[in-house]
Amino acid sequence: MRKRIVALTVAAAVLAISLFGLPLAVGVAKYYLDDERAELERAADSAALLVADALAHDQQVRQLPATDTDTELGVYSRDGALLAGSGPATADAIVTEAYRGDPTRGNSDGDVVFATSVTDNGAQVGVVRAAAPLTEFYLRTGVTWLAMLGLAVAAVALTWLVARRMAARLAHPLEELSIAARRLGEGDFTVRARNAGIVEIDSVGAALDTTAQRIGEMLDRERAFSANASHQLRTPLTGLRLQLEAALDSPDIEARVAIRDGIATADRLERTINDLLVLARDTGSGPETADLDELFTEIEESWRGLLAAHGRELRVAVEDAPAPRAAAAAIRQILTVLADNAVVHGRGTVTVTARDAGDALAVDVSDEGPGIGAERDLFARRHDTDSGHGIGLALARSLAEAEGGRLWLSKPAPPTFTLLLPID
Repeated sequence: MRKRIVALTVAAAVLAISLFGLPLAVGVAKYYLDDERAELERAADSAALLVADALAHDQQVRQLPATDTDTELGVYSRDGALLAGSGPATADAIVTEAYRGDPTRGNSDGDVVFATSVTDNGAQVGVVRAAAPLTEFYLRTGVTWLAMLGLAVAAVALTWLVARRMAARLAHPLEELSIAARRLGEGDFTVRARNAGIVEIDSVGAALDTTAQRIGEMLDRERAFSANASHQLRTPLTGLRLQLEAALDSPDIEARVAIRDGIATADRLERTINDLLVLARDTGSGPETADLDELFTEIEESWRGLLAAHGRELRVAVEDAPAPRAAAAAIRQILTVLADNAVVHGRGTVTVTARDAGDALAVDVSDEGPGIGAERDLFARRHDTDSGHGIGLALARSLAEAEGGRLWLSKPAPPTFTLLLPID
């Protein structure tokens, strides 16, 4: 690209110099030729005035005016003979033309020639011929043309230097954009284009930055969805496995009942997947009022059997709680995380209580475990399973904040998590 910009700029400069320089060169040559002829005309007119009286009285011409060393003056009689000065011995075509009364200009034998008639009282008495070699004209014209050519070469060289600088200024940000686009294609979505100070290039860079940011955010959402989905689906799958294993270990259980319970668990799995898709892609239509009774019924149906399998109880209480203004999918997943946390890390009875907190709905989830140290950051997203809580609580807090609510550990012992949601 740089070579192309330089080549086009130099070609444009050469074309411009040619369009202006060639007519100027022709004009300079014409000017020098006209100037040479004007000098000859002045010399011839001066000589005509000086020799007019002598020619009128048939006297010998004794003196001609002084001229440049290269200029020749010749005086011719009315019959075409050279009387004085230098020139052809007899009148040439230019002198013959001057006998007709009008001054005559022309070239003869490598000389510039001017001839004018000599008159006395209106009567023609002779002709004066002035001539100068064309070498002087050629020399002046050649020197001027060389100077013009030198200036043209200097102008083209300067144009080449400026073109290289401008090409570098234009090509460098484009080369950086190309590198950024290549890195983006290789999967580096943190790449950002540098500001070049050129509106058009900066516009392309801004578009590339926006594309990289959007792709990066999309991949982050997809990764978060994969992590959240694996975490949220683990417990329902465990429950389904336990149901199926219990049906196999207890021949007295009817197959129809086991199948019905398995289908119910599969429905909850499907609902969990749909909730995660809605939350990950943000396809909700806006603030909505969740049905609290329906949500608590689902929580009770989902977790009572799993806790019973471990010899534990689930208590659900709703104390005149108002309907929250939040997405049902978000509340369902938050309560699922808190219930799973109580099942996996807690002990004894799990209690879920909904109460009126003034201008908000408060949902407390607690168990009878030994308690949690205050120095631990439970809501930090971690990917290791040995730390105790993984990504579940981080997901729950992000969902609560997305709905305009809060989630925190209200009591370390016994461990109690409180979810606060806005109400209408």
